[in-house]
Amino acid sequence: MTARVALVTGGTGGIGTAICRELANQGHRVVTNYRNQEKAQAWQAEQKAAGFDMAIVPGDVSDFDSSADMVKQVEDSLGGVEILVNNAGITRDTTFHKMSGMQWQEVMRTNLDSCYNVTRQVIDGMRGRKWGRVLQISSINGQKGQYGQANYAAAKAGMHGFTISLAQENAKFGITVNTISPGYVGTDMVMAVPEEVRAKIVAQIPVGRLGDPDEIAYAVAFLAAEKAAWITGANLAINGGHYMGW
Repeated sequence: MTARVALVTGGTGGIGTAICRELANQGHRVVTNYRNQEKAQAWQAEQKAAGFDMAIVPGDVSDFDSSADMVKQVEDSLGGVEILVNNAGITRDTTFHKMSGMQWQEVMRTNLDSCYNVTRQVIDGMRGRKWGRVLQISSINGQKGQYGQANYAAAKAGMHGFTISLAQENAKFGITVNTISPGYVGTDMVMAVPEEVRAKIVAQIPVGRLGDPDEIAYAVAFLAAEKAAWITGANLAINGGHYMGW
């Protein structure tokens, strides 16, 4: 397997950490961004103690110029980004009639604008090298919607529109672009939800449990692999059967 430079945005979170580790296990040189240096360094030390040598760079993916600086640092230290996982995301949940402009804009900037901000920095290099993998980590709620998440659902649905357009433009350059839409995964954020609420969620999942971050990471590694070269413009739903749309 060819070792590639892989940039995972939001890599210090639950799903992000699993993605970073899985890509590292595949032999890739993995880097993620941070906004809080102290927390990122603690995360990096934790990964190193577990046997994973991850690079970290400062970068706010909701800001175009910061994203440009971030990618330049990666390229200067590791080389051109060949695998990009747009994973960074936030929530600002409330019903739409109560939603402030800031709640809408923050989610759009971090979850959707970030796909442009970061991908724009790496796409020319991928086209020049005639190889690349771009992956968006969307959500089940971008497919089915969710009460109190008009901003989040809109941004996550927009990620796949971005995917299928970019896939068409770059297929002839050896670049694949795909979306992964996880369902409810047992991250710290989900596990912090009251147990009775989690039980109601699990009751709606045919498989009968929450997902594991490693299961999402496995799908990322699969789509990033050399042999996945004929898969592009796809949306891989990983949700235990919770939503089975076309």
